Order: sequence, then structure tokens, then C-alpha cells
Amino acid sequence: MKRKDFIRQASFLAASSFLLKAQAFSQPSKPLRVALIGVNGMGWSNLNAILKVPGVVCTALCDVDERVLDKRIKELAERKITVKRFIDYNEVLKNDAIDAVIVATPDHWHCLQMVEAVKAGKHVYVEKPLGNSIKECEVMTAAAAKHDKMVQVGQWQRSQQHFKDAIAYVQSGKLGKIRLVKAWAYQGWMKSIPVKPDVSVPAGVHYDKWLGPAKKRPFNPNRFHFEFRWFWDYAGGLMTDWGVHMLDYALMGMNVSNPKSIMAAGGKFAYPDDAAETPDTLTTVFEFDDFNIQWEHANGIDLGPYERNHGVAFIGNNGTLVLNRQGWEVIPEKGRMEAVPLQKSVDSGLDKHMENFVEAIRKNDKKHLHAPVEAGAHIAIFSQMGNIAYRTKKKLFWDSDKRKFDDPEANKFLAATYQNGYKLPEG
Repeated sequence: MKRKDFIRQASFLAASSFLLKAQAFSQPSKPLRVALIGVNGMGWSNLNAILKVPGVVCTALCDVDERVLDKRIKELAERKITVKRFIDYNEVLKNDAIDAVIVATPDHWHCLQMVEAVKAGKHVYVEKPLGNSIKECEVMTAAAAKHDKMVQVGQWQRSQQHFKDAIAYVQSGKLGKIRLVKAWAYQGWMKSIPVKPDVSVPAGVHYDKWLGPAKKRPFNPNRFHFEFRWFWDYAGGLMTDWGVHMLDYALMGMNVSNPKSIMAAGGKFAYPDDAAETPDTLTTVFEFDDFNIQWEHANGIDLGPYERNHGVAFIGNNGTLVLNRQGWEVIPEKGRMEAVPLQKSVDSGLDKHMENFVEAIRKNDKKHLHAPVEAGAHIAIFSQMGNIAYRTKKKLFWDSDKRKFDDPEANKFLAATYQNGYKLPEG
């Protein structure tokens, strides 16, 4: 073979190899088949985000409210996507044509569904907060490890570039000694929930399947769909709904885990007579060795610290870094450092989070996950500590070795009480 022909052929083979690799990356030969359990609200957003990833297909939808379920199936059909229809999530998990599930049900269902999903050999994307109690989070972590499946928690800011950049700046030391970290959620859209009478279960709603392990109660629209967040039977209010997002970055920035003590004070100050149970106004202080983390939330008002309705502020001797979903900036102490103007968000955190989940599955590498189950458990437990301090009205001390508080009353809140024949699953 002549030298020029050899070079030409070698170049052709190299280019062909590169093209084949590129095609394999952009269009995987084997599709990732996904089912959505809980098709309203955030579940629907999650599904639409993961369907943007090449090679992902939706094969099934599951919900206990047939009205919403049929609406979503119709919407997918209009996009030429045909799916199987399920009411019982157990039937989804038995289906061999499903590789991964998105669990976007109310908080009190997360533990059962995630644990049973990994036992069934499915990868899981589970909405935040990971669990509805400290014990649930521990069980879920153990199950994910035992069954060796990918579990990504829906703390999508962990995949967003400007959050990563902000934390890198915090850890650079430029702010000087950080003595206080504030995290908050001021939610002006959260209006009073008027008291409503119990009513008959709406047609198409499988209410017993919705209640699951929660206390048996008559159907009340205030406790259903989105509003379940404000009732202790099913969730933990803004402390766990938004706290897991903002406090996650407080802990990450300071590179810490368990607090020495937890105190909380608040109540239903904005809407004392409405239907919600969880506090609409709350301040929680987590004590560490040489700094504190402070959580605040308030319903019905938007003007939070630094004129932001949500965020995290790292308050140092030289200046303060303020971070939220829109971007981050540094406000200097006069004469001590230079200001950093607002560094705006440049990407979709949810889209990138789903890309990361799919890539981790394809690489079969848990270390690739941006929000693995351990991270989700850690911040969910941390937020639950704040709620338990509020509910006991005590300053609490956490024993990391014994995995409990120093107070018997507080330890009663470590595990949710499962009812209606359901039991806390084993890892």
C-alpha cells in the first residue's frame, strides 16, 4: 500500500470511529424506559424534563386521581407518546418494560415507593424531601445501598452552574470568617387556606390509596393535591418543602453535617384561624462550633432578607454572599473587599439534573449523581430536626452515634406512625 493511500485510509477509519462513538453517545442503542408515579404538579415537570434527554422514553403513568391521570395521558397522546395507564404503583413496579421510575407523590409516600422500587430493580428519581421522617430517610439510604440502584433526589439546584460557582467562592476564603449563614423562604403567593367541611370522595379518586400509611380521615379538599404540604400527617410545611433546597447549600458551603443543637420558634402568626397545621412563620437556629445557621420562613409576604423571597446568605467579616435561583452576588463590608455584581443563572437546573440522572444510569456510577440518596437524606433529616424543635418547643441536642435526641419527647417524632395495615419498609 502506498504511503498516501495508507494515511487516507487511516484517517477515514479514525473519522468513522469518532462518528460512531458520537452517534452512540447522542442516540443510545437501548432506550431508557421511564414511568411516572404521581402525575400532577412537579411530577409532570420532572417527566417533561427527562424526556428532553436523548434516548429516554415514557412508557407508563400512574396516579390515584383518574381525572388528572387521564388528562396527562391525553396530553402525551397529542405529542404522539403512548403510555400504559396504572392506578396502583405496585403494578408499575412489576412491569419489566420499565427501567426507572419518577416518584412525585406526597411526602408520606416517598419511603414506601422508593424502597419497593429499588427492590424491584428500578432506578429512582424521587422528589424532595426524601422522607417524611428521620427514620424513613435512614431506611431509604440503606435500601438504595443494598439493592445497588441509582437514586437521584429532586434537589435540582445541585446541577445548576451558578450554585456551584457561588459555593466555590464561599469556600475560597475571600469573605473572611463566616459567623452566620441565613437561609429563608418568604412566600407571598401562600395565602390563607380557608376552613372547608369534609365532603364525599370525588369520582375517580382512589382515596384509600392516596392516604396509604397516613391516618384514616374523611376526605377534605384542603388536604388533597398541593395543599397536603401544610398538614403533619403528610409533610412538614415550608421547613421541609423549601428548607431542603436552601439549607442544603448552607451546609454545603460551610462543609458541615450535624448541628450541636437546634432551637425553633414560630407559629400561625399570619393566618391563625385557617386550615393549615404547619407554622406560617418560623425561625430555626442550628448551632455549630463557631457559627450558626438560621432558617426563616414566612407565608403571605415576599420581602425577605436582601429583598429576595428566597435564598442563602453567607455572612463573613469581609462581606456577604447572597445566593438564590436567580443568581449570586457579593455585598462587601466597606473597605474590606471588592463587590461582585450579580452573576445570573445561565441554565435550567431541572433539565441538567435529569441529564445527570440518566448519565449516571448509563455509566452505572453512583458517584456521578449530583443529588444521591445520601445527600437527600442528610438535608431532609436536618430539616426534620427544625420541625421537631418547633413541635417540642425545646432546645434539642442530637447524638450522631445513637441517631437520636437527648430528649424522649423529641424522639417520639423520629419515625412516622404507619397505619391502615402499612408498615415501615425494611432496607
